[in-house]
Amino acid sequence: MSWPEGIEARPIDKGDADAWAELLAAKELVDHEGENYDAQDLIDELEDPHLDPALDTIGLWADGRMIGYGKLHASEAVVDLDRVGTEGTVHPEWRRRGVGTALMPWLMNRAAELHAAKHPDAPGEVTSNRISTNVGAERLFQRFGFEERRYFFDMKRPLDQPVPKVPLENGLRLVPYDTSMDEALRLVHNEVFRDHWGSTPRDPDSWRTWFTGARAFRGGSSYVLLDGDTIAAYVLGYEYEADTEATGIRELYIGQVGTLKSYRGRGLARVTLAKVLAKAAETGYQRSGLGVDADNPTGALGLYEKLGYSVSSKWVSYGLPL
Repeated sequence: MSWPEGIEARPIDKGDADAWAELLAAKELVDHEGENYDAQDLIDELEDPHLDPALDTIGLWADGRMIGYGKLHASEAVVDLDRVGTEGTVHPEWRRRGVGTALMPWLMNRAAELHAAKHPDAPGEVTSNRISTNVGAERLFQRFGFEERRYFFDMKRPLDQPVPKVPLENGLRLVPYDTSMDEALRLVHNEVFRDHWGSTPRDPDSWRTWFTGARAFRGGSSYVLLDGDTIAAYVLGYEYEADTEATGIRELYIGQVGTLKSYRGRGLARVTLAKVLAKAAETGYQRSGLGVDADNPTGALGLYEKLGYSVSSKWVSYGLPL
């Protein structure tokens, strides 16, 4: 791979976490994506059991600083399409110098290798996304033939506004998350999201890494709705310390909201989320955030709007067939 003059390229390791965090902080100052990371967040990403940092990451360096990076994530299972996710950025001071144009082929080539190694018999696609206001990223995706696939909204809700009272059906119980229900919850989550665009089943390792075992997970701010021993609905909350430090606002991020298909249409997600919001306000959170698929077939966007959320940003998902 040929890189612009003066740039050294090598895989990212844990010793690069501080430099990586500095790069992402510089990116956030310009791109305003609402995402902040500290060094430990990035070390956590490198410890993903399904990531091979030596092959699936690249850091671009100049004058002792990380001025760009790329990273890929391949799914362990395929539902309809093997989507190989990519991410990356270039330091604002180094943009429009051909760095992104050089980084994109590296990501595409590695995505093709991952697809061939993991799911060669399934159709494949390299994917990425951008916030709608980043026109430079839009031009780069278009240059390499990517097409828009889906739209997502980030939504926010201040917690100084009253949370609607939502009654709970007789016979159902709303309880805080407990580790004893973790495996049952993972299986329910996989069932709930089986018909959601782009979702693939979570194995125990990825579930622990990115869901209930994540450093940001807040079990005390997560609730499960039970019908007997059946998990009918659930809402899982997260708190990202780097976001709090950067913004001065303590936010409970709603990472997952789900209702089993046989229980849909009864308002159970609304009941559960209302409980989570009320609890978050009681425990000192100032805001709640979440992300939603604009075309979610369960009507999630309307649910969130009725509970007081409003759109703060729009994201575009891109794909290019492999």
